[in-house]
Amino acid sequence: MGLLTAQLRLAQITSYRSDLEYQIMLVSSTKLDLSNQINSMVGLATDLEPDSPEAKALEKKKERLMQAEKALDMQLQRYQNQLEMINQEEQQVKQQKQEAIQRAYS
Repeated sequence: MGLLTAQLRLAQITSYRSDLEYQIMLVSSTKLDLSNQINSMVGLATDLEPDSPEAKALEKKKERLMQAEKALDMQLQRYQNQLEMINQEEQQVKQQKQEAIQRAYS
């Protein structure tokens, strides 16, 4: 890989990393909001009779929110895995860039 190609690839990697970090931030924020909603529902459910229709409706909604939270966990893990791969690729490209510099000035 030549010096110019390595520099262009580093720019792409930096852009992709920024996008991934932004997505991770959004997913984390959404996950936090869901957790807060779930905790609020648990608090509300303690004031209700366990067999009441309201308690059952709250439990169903809590289950749906927990499923959404699991989906967000999986999405967050995918983004984190991608970020790890992009960091590894960045290290490889930086090494190739250094090698290209050394070849150019040797």
